[in-house]
Amino acid sequence: MNKIKSLALFLVLILGFACEQDTNTKTERSEATKTTKAIKVLEKPTVSFTFDDGITKDLAGYKFEDWNQMILNALDEEDLHAVFFVSGFNKMDRKGKYLLSEWDKQEHKIANHTFSHPNFNDKNNTIKVFEQELLQTDSIINQYEQYVKYFRFPYLKEGKTKEKIEGIRSILEKNNYRNGHVTIDASDWYVNSRLINQMTYRKKVDTLAFEAFYLDHIIERATFYDSISYELNGRHIKHTLLLHHNLTSALFLKSLIKRFKLEGWEIIDAIEAYKDPIYTRVPTVEPAGESLIWSLAKESGKFENRLRYPAEDSRYEKDEMDRLGL
Repeated sequence: MNKIKSLALFLVLILGFACEQDTNTKTERSEATKTTKAIKVLEKPTVSFTFDDGITKDLAGYKFEDWNQMILNALDEEDLHAVFFVSGFNKMDRKGKYLLSEWDKQEHKIANHTFSHPNFNDKNNTIKVFEQELLQTDSIINQYEQYVKYFRFPYLKEGKTKEKIEGIRSILEKNNYRNGHVTIDASDWYVNSRLINQMTYRKKVDTLAFEAFYLDHIIERATFYDSISYELNGRHIKHTLLLHHNLTSALFLKSLIKRFKLEGWEIIDAIEAYKDPIYTRVPTVEPAGESLIWSLAKESGKFENRLRYPAEDSRYEKDEMDRLGL
């Protein structure tokens, strides 16, 4: 009888040890799974939305107030907040104030995009002109709660000569402004212009075909800039995508958000993206400008066979849009 009891006790101890080992193994596996998931989250490409200009007119039969609200609704449905870089020339009248107030109320940051949208690669647009443009729009937007001292260059052109580039940057620094860099650039403005043209002059417009082209174009450019960025930095940075305040954003933004998610991108608030240390980098290329990633790639000298100048332009999309009848 004692032998039987001893054998039973021995078996219980063995089973207990085995269960403990199995529990430890499961715990280790669980922790490993959690770590793997965390790494995957960190490795996801990340994008945020920024918008330029601030149009206050009706577009192709859509009232200004309606198409503007469509953009705000698309962002609100996803609890996303953009940075809105506005030109000041049309923000002093009733419609302009309405536009800024609506974006401000929805907690989108209001930033500076000059007063008259000049190209600073033009020699006539001097350092003095730059300062006037900066301060004129600053005086218009600084009354809004969501006002931030970020500046975006029109056409992403920051000057051709070292003297001009450094002079402009010193004015930004003197006025406590940061460069509101783009890391993903595209030609949404060109798709928009062709869409409006067809909607104005044709009885039937294939908006679904325009939407498909638009989505493919934006995702292709996002993938391109993210691949260059990853090679440069060894990680996925927090991207800022340049879109324009226009009809394509109104009609297609909801679909664009869905497409980014489908492609595995995480979408965050733009002001959060600007906390990424990549935005403290100051490229030394001349002429200065384009996307920040383009400039850093150009500066590295390692991507000459993959870069073009200008980085984005209608000429690159025209033939395909012609072929598709868009």
